[in-house]
Amino acid sequence: MLYADVIVDISHEKLDRSFQYLVPENLEKEIRVGMVAAIPFGNGNRERKGYVIGLSRTPQFAPEKIKPLSRLCSGEETTETRLVSLAAWMRERYGSTMVQALKTVIPVRGKVKPKEKRRLYLNIDKEEAEKLAESMEKSRCKARARLVRALLKESPLDYSRAAGELGATSSVLKPLVQQKIIKVTQSEISRVPDLAADVTQEPDQGLTPSQEKALNIIRKEWKHPPARPVLLYGVTGSGKTQIYMKLIEETVAAGRQAIVLIPEIALTYQTVKRFCGRFGNKVSVLNSRMSQGERYDQFRRAKKGEIQIIVGPRSALFTPFSQLGLIIIDEEHEQTYKSETSPRYHAGEVAVKRAEMEGAKVIFGSATPSLESYTKAVNGEYLLVKLKDRYLSRSLPEVSVVDLREELRAGNRSVLSRKLEKAIDRRLAQREQTILFLNRRGYAGFVSCRSCGTVLKCPHCDVALSEHKNGRMLCHYCGYERTAVKNCPVCGSPYIGGFKAGTQQIEQVLQKKFPGAKILRMDYDTTRTKGSYEQILSSFAAHEADILVGTQMIVKGHDFPDVTLVGVVAADLSLNAADFRCAERTFQLLTQAVGRSGRGRKQGEAVIQTYHPDHYSIQAAAKQDYEKFYQEEMGYRTLMDYPPAAHMLSVLASGQDEELLEKGIGYIRKFAEHVSEEQKVHIIGPASAAVGKINDVYRKVLYLKCTDEKALLELKNKIEKYVEINSGFRKLYIQYDFE
Repeated sequence: MLYADVIVDISHEKLDRSFQYLVPENLEKEIRVGMVAAIPFGNGNRERKGYVIGLSRTPQFAPEKIKPLSRLCSGEETTETRLVSLAAWMRERYGSTMVQALKTVIPVRGKVKPKEKRRLYLNIDKEEAEKLAESMEKSRCKARARLVRALLKESPLDYSRAAGELGATSSVLKPLVQQKIIKVTQSEISRVPDLAADVTQEPDQGLTPSQEKALNIIRKEWKHPPARPVLLYGVTGSGKTQIYMKLIEETVAAGRQAIVLIPEIALTYQTVKRFCGRFGNKVSVLNSRMSQGERYDQFRRAKKGEIQIIVGPRSALFTPFSQLGLIIIDEEHEQTYKSETSPRYHAGEVAVKRAEMEGAKVIFGSATPSLESYTKAVNGEYLLVKLKDRYLSRSLPEVSVVDLREELRAGNRSVLSRKLEKAIDRRLAQREQTILFLNRRGYAGFVSCRSCGTVLKCPHCDVALSEHKNGRMLCHYCGYERTAVKNCPVCGSPYIGGFKAGTQQIEQVLQKKFPGAKILRMDYDTTRTKGSYEQILSSFAAHEADILVGTQMIVKGHDFPDVTLVGVVAADLSLNAADFRCAERTFQLLTQAVGRSGRGRKQGEAVIQTYHPDHYSIQAAAKQDYEKFYQEEMGYRTLMDYPPAAHMLSVLASGQDEELLEKGIGYIRKFAEHVSEEQKVHIIGPASAAVGKINDVYRKVLYLKCTDEKALLELKNKIEKYVEINSGFRKLYIQYDFE
């Protein structure tokens, strides 16, 4: 006997779970996950339709009580069918529930009300309406007379305008409708986002010889299915976006659709402006600042074929295009492509899987590819295409590395080095623009010495120890602990502690040193409201400010031709994060930051301030030398068995009972040790998560490393079953996270 798990409606609380049905023998060979099935539902056995989300030989109830499904609606296979199959793959790959996976890939309308447009029509002839208006005026029904006269001039009339300008309240309108003097119609309309207002048409300027060569290499690869994903590795300012647009143009011309993923909302403004200038109303956008109704309507417009190109962060990957032809993942190295909630998927991996299901192509683009993507390209799993020069052969900026230890010895305790201060002064005199970047990613908690640059690290994991309020320092990989220090253990200096400067402090320093400068600040505090990103970026692009101060959101993908100076205030902050990828993150951020300078006709300059001027990630970023960094970093990853040299699975457990959590994660470790004896699985922890407690919920993590990815997947599946059959885990929440 074969049984099918069918889900009816994920937007309704009582139906967002699966129901089991018997598969008739004649349908066993035909049925598969993702299909639409008709099922008897409820007490009256009323027929409803749902999606098959699982198949098994094990009944959940007494077999005689399980109803058979009615039929398979094979003719009704839709875009959602493929998305359900994708959800099933994600559930298996990332270890979530099927409902969690479904709610990730299929937009839930929930309680969103449709937006309706109401119109008023004059339902009698004009002569009769004139007499009626005169009669109303005499009987002092002035509001009704005003409405009738307005309809004599303009019919139909928008209801919202009639209510606002003419005072046509329901008490005014109701009797006119009842007497059939006025007819009201209403139609559902889509919430169309207000895209970049200052869009100008962007002509196809043609490609440089190096861009044309890269494009032809991609076309040649894609002529022979199955086509490999492409990694387009180009230095900052090399013109990757122009290649994207050419590929999208060809995709749309072939009657197919394209998804363009971007990592940050901050990138939406310039990206959408360029795409709208090239493709007009074929483009729409998704981002988290949009209302639920706006987001849902963009998915619906895509499904109806009203748009051909969608631009947005990772959730845009699940746009229900029926003829998906191309997925572009710009700045593919960014952490924001990884989901922090279950299923903890990576948009890049899921994009490749969706493209495989839809017969689409995938292109990854970056000036600083992730080590995982570059390794796949080196090994031939992806096609590697390089753009080594900037667009129109413009030169890369001149980069200086400033040793902050020397600044301190010279008596300069300001957040600005003497070199950076002079460089800003020159730009102000030349009426050029400056970007000051505070590398805050990962800054919280680590401890370093301002005199010699020493950072306190875990002796077992080679990551920075995090300082906690209880006076202890902790490694979030293996649980190693030590007491906090007041003096540097290397040089004895008292100048040891966490970095305290923020963007607001830097803004105040700039206002004091350069009182005539116009300064904009872009960080979490200044971008909370809808439209704030666009407002700040458009103001800076219009040269309404001389200096833009901000965190990592200002150094990714933006193109400001008048910016000739970029200053990195503290390069070490991400370098000393409690994360094995900290050197990679630092290299990527610094390279991207430096790349914002000199993108126009003028020569650019960048100043990197650091306590570790000799660190390989900082040296490689200053020289824009990705290959050198890759070789150095891969040596470290291989030595420590970190991805992509090996594979890593994190088991994250959380619960309100700390003692139960300790016991539960301990049992998972023992179980993992027992079932993986034959494989070479290296188990680390359990330890407290980076944030060990949130809203009275404690959090622990266990790391499992192995060179064999399949072995880790099998181990994850075994742990899932172990947790599922043991009731002691029911008060704990377990998540799984690969790499």
